[in-house]
Formats: sequence, structure tokens, C-alpha cells
Amino acid sequence: MSTMHSILEDMAPEAREALLAHARQVTFPAGARIFKERRRAENFWIVERGTVELHTHVPGRKDVVIDTLGYGELLGWSWMFRPCTWHLGATAAHDVIALEFDAAAVRKLCQEDSLIGRSVSTAVASVIADRLDSTRTRLLDLFAPHGSGTPLAHAR
Repeated sequence: MSTMHSILEDMAPEAREALLAHARQVTFPAGARIFKERRRAENFWIVERGTVELHTHVPGRKDVVIDTLGYGELLGWSWMFRPCTWHLGATAAHDVIALEFDAAAVRKLCQEDSLIGRSVSTAVASVIADRLDSTRTRLLDLFAPHGSGTPLAHAR
């Protein structure tokens, strides 16, 4: 599981409050597919309870779990970038309670207020950097010779 703290902690208080004004609580039972790879990204979530597995399709094999998310973590960043389609899939590993956000409303909020937009973008960029490192490590663990999957953050 990733060691990230809540994305909300990375935001300026005004941005956090503005973002939370667009949130609603949702639940996903264990085993529920939250979104599929290559489908339209219309929402995103912040996990409040439970765990979510991020996975990718590997032709000829079952989906490969790339990362597991838990409390405070952002589920979904594909909504920020055109064409706004999911790069991975997500399934609830355990019962999940999360804050759900409408991506179009948040993109509009970020466009209307540059300070909020910068705060949200910076927080999401940090998540993306962490996920890329985690994904790289996981893929090397799965498909490269042993010992290749050392996280970049640990190699520095």
C-alpha cells in the first residue's frame, strides 16, 4: 500500500474547502468495479475507509494489481487531462467509503479560480509522481529480473 498522506493536506485551506463543497459520500462493496481502463473519467474520489486496488489489463492474463490505495488517498487523476479516460482500472478490495467529486464541476472550479486550480493541480501532480514510481516498481517486480524493482524514492 502506498505511504501517501491525504491529498487534502497538500492543499491550501481555501482550495480544500472549495473542493469539499463539491463532495458527496459514496460506498462501494468489496469486489465492486469502480471504473474500467479506457472508459470516460467523470468522477474522482478520496478514500475515507477501505482499500481500492488499481489494476491494468495484460493481454492473455488476468488484470495485474499495480497499487493499493487506502485512507486519504486520491482515487483517479485521469479526469484532469484530455481525453479524460482512465489509464488503469479500480476495484474495491474491501468495503469502501469515499468522497466522490464530479470532475467537470471541479475542472470548472479550477478554471474560475486560479489559486484553487494551482492548489488542486499541485496536489494531483504529487499523486501522479508517486503513482508513476509505484507503478514502475510493481511492473519491474512482475516482469523484470529479481532486484530490479527498487522504488526511485528509495534509491535517492
